[in-house]
Amino acid sequence: MASFNDNIIDIFRANDGVVGMHWEGKTLLLLHHIGRRSGAERVNPLVAAPDGDAYVVCASAGGAAEDPQWVANLEAADGPATIELGAATLTADYEVIRPGDPRWADQYAIWRDYWPEAAEYEKKTDRKFPVVRLHVPPSA
Repeated sequence: MASFNDNIIDIFRANDGVVGMHWEGKTLLLLHHIGRRSGAERVNPLVAAPDGDAYVVCASAGGAAEDPQWVANLEAADGPATIELGAATLTADYEVIRPGDPRWADQYAIWRDYWPEAAEYEKKTDRKFPVVRLHVPPSA
């Protein structure tokens, strides 16, 4: 049985990155990462707030009590990330920015302002959500 994320990924790929529905008018990207323990490739669809030559994604997990595993997988990785953005598959440098980092509040605000459901996620947990800033090549 396909998971919820698998269905979103299928729609994303069938429509060159346009998912519609709940995400109508918002940018989604597919983040590829390697499980730090399993070594298996994983793909997560994420709401991506545009910010100049970058996109800000958030490890909110819908307000779950713990960070999603993709954050730790990125932190354990060596090198850039692979993302799917629209119909393109790109390599993107990234920074994981955790609460406590002086840049966190500004970066989180970019994502929070872009994704209205962030306020609901915040009500579900006391956890502050890490964000990831993905730097996309200018030709993208």
